[in-house]
Amino acid sequence: MVDAGAVVDLLKDARERRTAPLILELDLTDGLIDGPPADPVSAVISMRRAHLRDVLGGLRKGRSDPRVKALVVRIGGNRIGLAVAQELRAAVQAFRDAGKLTVAWAESFGETGRGTVPYYLATAFERIYLQPSGDLALTGVALEEPFFNEALEKAGITPRFAKRHEYKTAANTFMERSYTPEHREMSDRIVSSIGEQLVAGVAAGRGLPEDRVRELIDRAPLLGPEALEAGLVDRLAYRDEVYAEVRAAAGAEARLRYVARYNRAQGVSKRIPRPQQDVIALIQGHGQIRLGRSGRSLLPGQSASIGSDTIAAAFRAAAGDDKVKAIVFRIDSPGGSYVASDTIWREVILAREAGKPVVVSMGNVAASGGYFVAAPADTIVAQPGTLTGSIGVVFGKPVVGDLLDRLGIGLGSAEHGAHARMYAPTRDFTDEEWSRVNTFLDRVYDDFVGKVAEGRGLSPERVHDLARGRVWTGADAHERGLVDELGGLSYAVELARKKAGLAADAPVRSYPRVSPLDRLRPAESSDDRTAASARVDAWGPLTGVATRLGLPSGGPLLLPGSWEIR
Repeated sequence: MVDAGAVVDLLKDARERRTAPLILELDLTDGLIDGPPADPVSAVISMRRAHLRDVLGGLRKGRSDPRVKALVVRIGGNRIGLAVAQELRAAVQAFRDAGKLTVAWAESFGETGRGTVPYYLATAFERIYLQPSGDLALTGVALEEPFFNEALEKAGITPRFAKRHEYKTAANTFMERSYTPEHREMSDRIVSSIGEQLVAGVAAGRGLPEDRVRELIDRAPLLGPEALEAGLVDRLAYRDEVYAEVRAAAGAEARLRYVARYNRAQGVSKRIPRPQQDVIALIQGHGQIRLGRSGRSLLPGQSASIGSDTIAAAFRAAAGDDKVKAIVFRIDSPGGSYVASDTIWREVILAREAGKPVVVSMGNVAASGGYFVAAPADTIVAQPGTLTGSIGVVFGKPVVGDLLDRLGIGLGSAEHGAHARMYAPTRDFTDEEWSRVNTFLDRVYDDFVGKVAEGRGLSPERVHDLARGRVWTGADAHERGLVDELGGLSYAVELARKKAGLAADAPVRSYPRVSPLDRLRPAESSDDRTAASARVDAWGPLTGVATRLGLPSGGPLLLPGSWEIR
């Protein structure tokens, strides 16, 4: 027997879901996914994490939705890079400007750890709440860069590397015992540029003089009451108290809704392009650049990779689609393989020749090979805190012959060809091999500089002055013409629409477009969209073994170390 009362309650609940005021909610403690999962397994693993595009889209739609009254965001941990934080700050500010309440809260901004970037993000909000037991580790910015030369020498390992040029510091990690003057100059400027951005953002967000913010940074980490007294937070409160205040402001009948779910629920018909509708193609590249297909490890902590086959296929598909009027290429990469980067570079050129404007949106890092593939775009957009440039090249190997001797390990060899063991780590380069190494480095560097000069409309001499392996922040790169505009992914999409002459709400379609069924069927040819679908890598920490087995890892256009500012 049907319970009439239950049916009425269900109908009432459904109506309230459509009409009740909304409080948008976002949890950033697990970070955001910037880009689509590389494969079905990654898609399942990341189902509970918010995607940057969904968050930006939800905040944009919420600005003009009268049902949306407020935004409450949990900020903590250290999972958001500086450039993404700056993109979120801009989105939150636009949400505030529409008259909506914005609240950031955290159990702690760095419990015995770094909290500068999370707090910098929080200062874009109207109100900041901190749990009474929490701290504010607004401790500034630092770079720590190890030098292993002496340790390698003690171990009997001789590093043999060459580079182009003095700011390309990957080799310094192994060749030097401390900073070279150029390395010191570059690192100091990166830290200064990022520090200037953080101070300015906190000062503007909290209504404090910049000198006062610098004083507080030098005093930090601050206890909760100290942060409250300094005006860095508005109240010390627990989650229930924070949400009670937000509900009081939004109305007792207001419902909570995650920003990403709200975005997906809003205007589904608008998000799915009609068959004859013109669109913007979005191609996303995240991770090290390598030959072959893009992929992602199943093991925690292992990043995705940008496969030249996958990205090239995406560009070919977008360039050949009459409904695609412009392309946005999102890059978050420290670089990698020169040859793979060149393959992608060529497809960007071909897309432009096919009449498709290409706008690059740089994420947290787009340097070395990540800049190489961006260079030919119509417009390069980066955040002030993006790390980019590193126009240079490095190559070499560790020579472990002395180590083997110390361990009492003999080594026999048989070879056919004067340079058959050129890349073997068991012996040094010969003079003739060093000559070939330097020829390779000169060829790659000159090609890199020439392509940047062509793409950016600069002379090779000017590019060389800016290059030499030097890493720039997005703000400094913009001043020097390596970046055209400052902004995030949303701004890049806006520029692409304008270049294509499309409406401001023209849909965005991700490329390559491969359905689950497509992944299961064999490709008919190399032009088939399934031929370059992403793969799962399970090597994880066994990457070195995988490389010995012939799988590519890294490359001469790779930015050394971990460069994400958090």
